[in-house]
Amino acid sequence: MRTKLLDCELVIKKSYKFTIESKNCTIFVSLNLNDMIDRIITPKLKHLMTLYPIVLLTGPRQSGKSTLLKSVLPDYDYVSLEDLDNREYAKNDPRGFIAAHPDKTIIDEAQLVPSLFSYLQTHIDKEQRDGMFVLSGSQNFLLMQQISQSLAGRVAILELMPFSRRELKSAGILPRNVWQEIFVGGYPRLHDKQMHPTEYYPYYIRTYIERDVRQLKNISDLSLFIKFIKLCAGRIGQILNISSIANDCGIAVSTAQAWLSVLETSYIIYLLRPDYNNFSKRLVKSPKLYFCDTGLACSILEIKAANQLESHYLNGGLFENYVINQFLKASYNDGIEPHLSFWRDSKGNEIDLIDNSGEKQIAYEIKSAKTFSTDFVKGLHYWSKLSQAEASQCNVVYAGEKVMQMSDCNLLTLNEI
Repeated sequence: MRTKLLDCELVIKKSYKFTIESKNCTIFVSLNLNDMIDRIITPKLKHLMTLYPIVLLTGPRQSGKSTLLKSVLPDYDYVSLEDLDNREYAKNDPRGFIAAHPDKTIIDEAQLVPSLFSYLQTHIDKEQRDGMFVLSGSQNFLLMQQISQSLAGRVAILELMPFSRRELKSAGILPRNVWQEIFVGGYPRLHDKQMHPTEYYPYYIRTYIERDVRQLKNISDLSLFIKFIKLCAGRIGQILNISSIANDCGIAVSTAQAWLSVLETSYIIYLLRPDYNNFSKRLVKSPKLYFCDTGLACSILEIKAANQLESHYLNGGLFENYVINQFLKASYNDGIEPHLSFWRDSKGNEIDLIDNSGEKQIAYEIKSAKTFSTDFVKGLHYWSKLSQAEASQCNVVYAGEKVMQMSDCNLLTLNEI
């Protein structure tokens, strides 16, 4: 888009940067990318605010929650309880705090003052209006604990993840190839500041350890916890074996279970549950481990450049992780709990992803290769016979560019998922 500005010409490029050009100079100006990209979750957020007095927006740190809320709700007061003055005010005088912010207020990091939730309940029950407050925070366990105690039935809950592939593509800033997509990840600040992942993720991890972990769990040896995270990253896409991780880390199994819970609670990892449809009596019952953002996983694995991924021993697992993340984000952006699973029996027959959100299960085999092979469909053939699934329920997602509808399945690229 071009427009005249005095004797200069304004050129907006890639939806997030513009250049002012004149005869004598060229000025580059960066805009806040989070203000420019439309978040898919926005319509759902606005709709729920017409139905509930409180809407909670949770998700990983730096996933864009505060920016989204300020952009969508410009007429709402914004109060962050990370600000020590605000926190002390809310903690020491909750009635006064609510009297100062009785309506149309965003309360960020609300979990930092748990006692406030009971006073909010009393206030909204008295006023009986929808859309009064929006709460946000990144510590899901602490937030849900307070909501279940004080605000059950009065709050709608949404989860905002880092940018999805669809959001990046719509904004015209999708990285140039799939390995670059996986390596960069989706955290808004990376794209906003056009930072290299090695300039972002190490500090993100350090901040996470220093802030969230110490609040969620009393972990004395933080270096051992970092080692535990790295061991988890090395098992992306694998069946979770807690005993193996505990032994390699030198900790008790009970400690490993507690630390996995911390990583789940703070949106570092998630566990994909197995499908329990009794097509075979010998089904794997343990979940598979994935990271909520592949860019973060790459950093933990000490991958320094996208071209390392093509020959990396985990490239298949990271590609699989990246594809499944898009399904996960699509569900969250629609305001629904993901109904995703995988299927595997004791003989090693496996389906990487099963979408259970519709009337029929939809199966996906996920392959990082760019060239189709008939080996891709072996698991689908086996599963479809047991489940009596139709060809339309069977899909292969691969890193290539050719889309095909075959007699027994559909061959899909990343653009079609």
